[in-house]
Amino acid sequence: MATLEIRDLTFTYPEMEYPALNHINMEINDGEFVVLCGKSGCGKSTLLRHLKSVLKPHGTLSGEIIFHGQTLENVDLRTQSSEIGFVLQNPDNQIVTDKVWHELAFGLESLGYDTPTIRLRVAEMASYFGIQAWFRRNVNELSGGQKQLLNLASIMAMHPSVLILDEPTSQLDPIAASDFLETVRKINRDLGTTVIMTEHRLEDIFPAADKVVVMDEGQIIAEGAPRTIGKELRGMKHDMFLSMPAPMQIYAGVDNDLPCPLTVREGRQWLSELAGDKEIAEPTIPLEVDYYTNAENVIELKDVWFRYERDLPDVVRDLSMKVKKGEFYALVGGNGTGKTTTLSLISGINRPYRGRVFLEGREVRKYSDKELFRGFLGVLPQNPQSLFVKKTVEMDLYEMIGGEKEKKNAEYDSDMKKKTAIEGMAQLVHIDHLMSQHPYDLSGGEQQRLALAKIMLLRPRILLMDEPTKGLDNHFKHELGEILKKLQEHGVTIVMVSHDVEFCALYADRCGLFFEGNIVTSNTPRAFFSGNSFYTTSANRLSRHLFNNAITVKDVITCCQTNF
Repeated sequence: MATLEIRDLTFTYPEMEYPALNHINMEINDGEFVVLCGKSGCGKSTLLRHLKSVLKPHGTLSGEIIFHGQTLENVDLRTQSSEIGFVLQNPDNQIVTDKVWHELAFGLESLGYDTPTIRLRVAEMASYFGIQAWFRRNVNELSGGQKQLLNLASIMAMHPSVLILDEPTSQLDPIAASDFLETVRKINRDLGTTVIMTEHRLEDIFPAADKVVVMDEGQIIAEGAPRTIGKELRGMKHDMFLSMPAPMQIYAGVDNDLPCPLTVREGRQWLSELAGDKEIAEPTIPLEVDYYTNAENVIELKDVWFRYERDLPDVVRDLSMKVKKGEFYALVGGNGTGKTTTLSLISGINRPYRGRVFLEGREVRKYSDKELFRGFLGVLPQNPQSLFVKKTVEMDLYEMIGGEKEKKNAEYDSDMKKKTAIEGMAQLVHIDHLMSQHPYDLSGGEQQRLALAKIMLLRPRILLMDEPTKGLDNHFKHELGEILKKLQEHGVTIVMVSHDVEFCALYADRCGLFFEGNIVTSNTPRAFFSGNSFYTTSANRLSRHLFNNAITVKDVITCCQTNF
């Protein structure tokens, strides 16, 4: 008997012409691990939110969802709370108490469990998830990965039969994300919990999946075992093929008759078998040329120290860095190492207690807010919702340029009509069909695109971005990369904090590794990623035993085509 059955589910948001979900039919069996994937805005998150009544969005709904043989709307909320666990994208949105131990107990207390049962389950979960070391800590002291693990542990304490996760690793660094996903696999494997997950990091989660469901424009377009999905999408020439794990993409780009690899390990074995005894004539990809060596410094930090409170440890420690005019500089590193804080120091939001920060040769503290944020500095925050202040996407865009009235003002002095600028920007980031929607009704990826559009309307010379690819599918990541290249051509300098090493490898001019409040190393992408074991791309891990400096899927395919 199926745990969940979705029967002809159709849903339309208010004021929207087309449905977000269009006749969805799906069956999920007990203990199954299902991965739901698709482009940003395809309806993944909307579908998941319908699987728990308290999260169901407002709009027009038809069809039905059957949970353990009973219509979901007839299952009482207490049963849903205990039986259906849900992990959100942003870990901060789910935490409700100030202490780790209390967060673990909160759900059980809400369900009315007695004290001995609560103590037993809390102890069990703390042990299972390895939380003992920070059991008594304040929640605000935890890293993003720890917070998400705490959310998961708190949910599992209620012993749900179904665990739903909506892009749970979107704000985690690669190592924390890998650890978190391994824990989810363990829960499915050890406890038999049914898992339904949306995730853009398919590399780590594909091998664990029993079934992959691909959505597009509110419909299911493909469904099956992981190894068959890639072949099916490639045959359809669908954009989602770009989101498949790197081994599958490389395999598809090389003429061969061997079985398709799914993991990095299988990819290494496939590549070794493909190479056989052949002599590799050109094993090395040339390193990139640093075109910005002689360019002027636009951003410069000199011996910068910063802590949030006098009695707290330093977050940024003796940091010195330079970013050249027109350069795209990417900062990578673990959660809590000081990357986001560094962006706040560059933008003047926070000020160092020692050292100085310069923008175009002038100390940032000597700029007024008007000088900084009108046509000079653009800041894309990690949480895009912090930028949304209006009831519709269209109104939110107009808000950045002083409203709808067609007249020049302090926020907008261009000769281009405001309406033309808004429409053009909306088309550029593919949100033109969402203009009448409330920003909070958008998917995570759509919210990210809206936030980017708002910042770009400021026409900044310096662009600071904190996790801009969060929630984006690979298709739009490519388009974002092309947009950033065009900005660079117009002289815009870009600094990005990101956990998306693949995106950094493809588009950044220079990458720096942050550790304990400072930059440990900085180099061009190929030189940077080729020397790393964990902070590197799947393509590099797959091919480094045969090819030097190959860090992208395209690099590896080129090497294979050249040598085999």
